[in-house]
Amino acid sequence: MPKVLLIDDDVRLRALVEEYLTRNGVVVVTAPDGETGLARFAAEAVDAVILDVMLPGIDGLEVLRRLRLRSNVPVVMLTAKGDETDRVVGLEVGADDYLPKPFGPRELLARLRAVLRRVSPNGPVAELRVGLLVLDLGTREVRDGDARIELTGLEFDLLHALARRAGRVVPRDTLLAEAGRSDVVVGDRTVDVHISHLRQKLGDDPKTPRRIKTVRGVGYVFTKDEV
Repeated sequence: MPKVLLIDDDVRLRALVEEYLTRNGVVVVTAPDGETGLARFAAEAVDAVILDVMLPGIDGLEVLRRLRLRSNVPVVMLTAKGDETDRVVGLEVGADDYLPKPFGPRELLARLRAVLRRVSPNGPVAELRVGLLVLDLGTREVRDGDARIELTGLEFDLLHALARRAGRVVPRDTLLAEAGRSDVVVGDRTVDVHISHLRQKLGDDPKTPRRIKTVRGVGYVFTKDEV
């Protein structure tokens, strides 16, 4: 189930879009302005961003520039303007698609699905590869080069949540939910203990891990370059 961040200062539009996308299988996180949106993006592991150009404070184009410094997450931009300049600048800065207001939520959903398909063009994948590490999503087996790594079910789910967002920080307090394991009772050190086990099985030095790195006070990131 994809998770999307919607940044728009129009309260009614946010409510309409959130309700429609939720009914169609999309998890929606919202923000009323650019600063809040950037903070939510840092705190949530989202699959795409829907971003209004006309925002209070920092505008949508500046938000997009800052997002692109952090991530290549797909971005669909919204605008109330008919000025083609905004569209051109947005696409040059790094927007993946552009939708003028007013629009129907059905069209927005279609655009959103299209940009998500471009990120994963064949839909659900049977294998996830990050460097030498391969996760077989059908058999739930993990291979590191020629070696097979034995993981528990929870360890596999946590590794999958991190690896599919390789290069991006997954917040510590949402990692279990991102792994689809909200059923797990969270103690103070539940996540830390399982990450420690994962590091051991992946051959990561606990003092200087090269694969699963800790971003102090935020969460964990699975690195792209070292694997």
